[in-house]
Amino acid sequence: MAWIGASFYFIALDLMLRPSPDLPDGAYGEEWEVHGGGFYHTIKYSVAPSQLPAHLTWHKWQSYTTWLSGAGLLMIIYWVGGELYLLDPTKANLSLWQGILISGGSLAIGWIAYDQMCKSRLGDRPTSLMLVLFALLVLMSWGYNQLFTGRAALLHLGAFTATIMTANVFFQIMPNQRIVVADLKAGRVPDAKYGKIAKLRSTHNNYLTLPVVFLMLSNHYPLAFGTHYAWIIASLIFLTGVTIRHYFNTMHKTGKGPHWTWAITIILMVLIAWLSTYKIDESWEDAEARPMSAQEERFASAAGFDEAYNAVIGNCSMCHAREPVWGNMRWAPKGVFLETPQDVARHAEKIYLQSGVSHAMPPPNAVQMSQEARELIVNWTQNVRHFQ
Repeated sequence: MAWIGASFYFIALDLMLRPSPDLPDGAYGEEWEVHGGGFYHTIKYSVAPSQLPAHLTWHKWQSYTTWLSGAGLLMIIYWVGGELYLLDPTKANLSLWQGILISGGSLAIGWIAYDQMCKSRLGDRPTSLMLVLFALLVLMSWGYNQLFTGRAALLHLGAFTATIMTANVFFQIMPNQRIVVADLKAGRVPDAKYGKIAKLRSTHNNYLTLPVVFLMLSNHYPLAFGTHYAWIIASLIFLTGVTIRHYFNTMHKTGKGPHWTWAITIILMVLIAWLSTYKIDESWEDAEARPMSAQEERFASAAGFDEAYNAVIGNCSMCHAREPVWGNMRWAPKGVFLETPQDVARHAEKIYLQSGVSHAMPPPNAVQMSQEARELIVNWTQNVRHFQ
């Protein structure tokens, strides 16, 4: 979040810069700001000042730590726990190592493809480049949803986009700034092209920020990832991010925002809400008829499974169903279904942690789950070697 705030601030600062007759040589514009009872005076140079100050702050670690922490969580949850969180046997018959290879490989290949687009002739046509980038993101959104679980698909699309953004900082923006600094120290005049390259990548980062935030939090919204149209929803989220940022960027630059962008944003959000109401294609009958994966078979064949299965059905399935019957609930919480033997075996670890080790689920206002039922779940999962 520190990175996101910094990105918004510097784009806004760039757009609010104003010319002044008192600017030093080589300066592009200045901006006066007030915050927290203090006044700040910022000057931007077209390329660089004639002499560097003794102390220079580099804005990079906000980006690096954001990506590193996110990548670490992705590996722990979606690679180590890939059988549960990454792979969906109803979509693609992938082994865990294949899923991990696609997961990591797509991030690296995606960055290379984007970087080459920026270095091609498209780099001189920012609007065309942005349209091609959007097409790439739509393609990745569709592709991830053909292979991974709905949750993993949106999360990986967010990781794909965040990788582009952080790689922009690491491989382009920061190295170019180091070249400029080295030229100044050596008494050379820096080439303005380095600033142009950095500005292009920084602008992309600015427009991608809001969609990335949504995608990284999308695991909390089964209405977004549980539908057959999740890839379209994700694509529309990118357009929504563009319209919102365009309004604020224009407002910061001109003092007056284009209000038509809010009309488009509302239309996009209504379309997203409409698409999110569509149910997934798999019915209860289809789910029960699906052959179990090796991981599911391992849990389903363990001693005590039948008793634990009945305990889960009796206490959890009213909410965790493909058509929930609890209140006005439209989607199962977190998109987790607990109706068939395959469902229960697939989510054994979650059930163990949420209803066995802890009493977090089911909520006490929904079902008063007995201690005996919880012990059945604990005994069953402890009979599986994974928990021994």
